[in-house]
Amino acid sequence: MAKFTDEDDALLEELGVEVEAKREGGRTAREEHIIAGFEDIQRFVEEHGRLPQHGEDRDIFERLYAVRLDRLRELTECRTLLAPLDHQGLLPAGGEGEEAAADEMDDDELLAQLGVEVGGASDITELRHVRTAAEKREAEEIASRDRCEDFESFKPLFEQVQSELQSGLRQTRRFERKSEIAAGRFYILGGQKAYVAAMEEAFTNDHGNIDARLRVIFDNGTESNMLMRSLQKALQQDPTGRRIIEPTSGPLFADTEEDGDEASGTIYVLRSKSDHPAVAQHRELVHKIGVTGGSVERRVANAKLDATFLLADVEVVATYKLHNINRSKLENLIHRIFAPARLDIELKDRFGNPVVPREWFLVPLFAVNEAVEKIKDGTITKYVYDPQAARLKPRVAT
Repeated sequence: MAKFTDEDDALLEELGVEVEAKREGGRTAREEHIIAGFEDIQRFVEEHGRLPQHGEDRDIFERLYAVRLDRLRELTECRTLLAPLDHQGLLPAGGEGEEAAADEMDDDELLAQLGVEVGGASDITELRHVRTAAEKREAEEIASRDRCEDFESFKPLFEQVQSELQSGLRQTRRFERKSEIAAGRFYILGGQKAYVAAMEEAFTNDHGNIDARLRVIFDNGTESNMLMRSLQKALQQDPTGRRIIEPTSGPLFADTEEDGDEASGTIYVLRSKSDHPAVAQHRELVHKIGVTGGSVERRVANAKLDATFLLADVEVVATYKLHNINRSKLENLIHRIFAPARLDIELKDRFGNPVVPREWFLVPLFAVNEAVEKIKDGTITKYVYDPQAARLKPRVAT
């Protein structure tokens, strides 16, 4: 194809014809852009010893280079321009390849094909989010709902759950990573109650995870035939995603963890090995009662360095697992119960500062067990602790 000279360009301008601006070396801005993109691909090949590959498991820049290389190979214009620079043989010989429309090699358009949002104008260093094809399928699956033809049979269930929530018989809990999906349970997704009406036989997906097809009914009369993993992910990513726990008769916590319960922590009772006179004299009665959300062993690992533990090693004499309960409120409740028997002791910490530990009590272990039982059955408010008798007594009405 004949090229225009500078004199030709000047003549065309006088005739009112736009001439594409040229850069250094006589190349247009478009040609410079194509060459720069090709040089990125060449650098990738030099660094990795292979061509850039497609695939969701690939780095986003590798995927971008792979798409760009495909486009360059398709365009005769690009192959002709880049042939003198193609020392790695990345492009087919002239005349090969299927001709495509000579559109702009725009990075944003290429990224859009890969499901990528860009933070600034044509700046691939400001990527905000990469949506894989799998993520797009999950989003479409969650959004795709059909009218529930037999919703009238499910409507009473939603009404009952709403009534139980209002009365306090049921509660909601944040849907966390460890939370599970099960048939017959209710969840809240996108502000709507969702009921898992059925779960098909479980199978192993392409990533080696257990999955299953669900029938999920929503309280607006729609339903979705989604995968369990899709629902889990949607609930985790939804700031308001919740699971609705089963009705409870009111105990603060249970001895056994039911399927789907979220462990809230552990009540622990410790006995000190301190040689402080106030402790040594009543060692069998002096107990620290606390609540932790982690491992009790880890909590007491450095007891001898912590004034809270009387700067001495301790012995764990009892533990009680908690489920679906506010740990700090429970700990405050226990401390109020045994407040009349709080150990009055002061010691200095490692820096010589006076410390008055508040979680040590002069109570026998059986009294702690008794209090825990009454907390569990919801009757603890009817009792007070009598330090003289070392036991709980019915509260006297005033």
